Amino acid sequence: MATMNLERKSGLLEAELRSYGRVAVAFSGGVDSTLLLKVAVETLGAGCVMAIMADSPSMPRREIAAAELLAESMGVELVLVKTDELSDSNYVANSVERCYFCKRVIFKAIKEVATQRGFMVCCDGTNSDDSGDWRPGARAVRESGACSPLAAAGFTKEEVRALSQSLRLPTATKPAMACLASRIPYGSAVTAEVLAQIEAAEEALVQMGFSVVRVRHHGEVARIELGADEMERMLASETRSAVTAALRDVGYTYVALDLAGYRSGSLNAKLKGRP
Repeated sequence: MATMNLERKSGLLEAELRSYGRVAVAFSGGVDSTLLLKVAVETLGAGCVMAIMADSPSMPRREIAAAELLAESMGVELVLVKTDELSDSNYVANSVERCYFCKRVIFKAIKEVATQRGFMVCCDGTNSDDSGDWRPGARAVRESGACSPLAAAGFTKEEVRALSQSLRLPTATKPAMACLASRIPYGSAVTAEVLAQIEAAEEALVQMGFSVVRVRHHGEVARIELGADEMERMLASETRSAVTAALRDVGYTYVALDLAGYRSGSLNAKLKGRP
């Protein structure tokens, strides 16, 4: 990757942030929003930046705890906003537009809190590569009036990671993390009970040392997706037994390993015309 190009885009990002003056960052603790928050703090100063995180049933508790530590390390206040997407029947129905209804609830709540605290500009960590996936939530972000400075500056995901690495951010190599509802096939209802079951299943696998993990929920069946370098370990007899027992403990009857491994947005595959 050309250093000069990364420097140019970094300059564009800083200029974009300076034009805001004060900014509230929709923070998830992921690689994109962490970089955005870091650059915002370095560009504007911690007093002109706040981080707001949706405390949603679809957000793993582990991710919230990690995000709190990240914000604290940057000297930024992190405000947790309770959101209740589950009160929206459109979200619960889990159509292919689920992410739109989710983000509509979340960004309404974030903007209300930001405005109350005198932050008139909100932004999120969307990057320029995000247009390649099925992301109806991006429409809700635009409708809310929020900005996406990384995308505006032309940052790709690779460049986000590269700049994160140069800034020594702990998220530079962090795997992508979508909300728990993304593990539920479209058309199957999203419920608090199912979200908690998925979270418990993935947490059990993380505690066993697996790092890139998705548990796709298919009723009684848990379909596990893993990073390619973790597949062999999963196939060991002792590991299979332990994983099966752990996932049965959280309510699954059958436990399956997807031999294709982890694919970001795999439940969106049919929407994008790929297997």
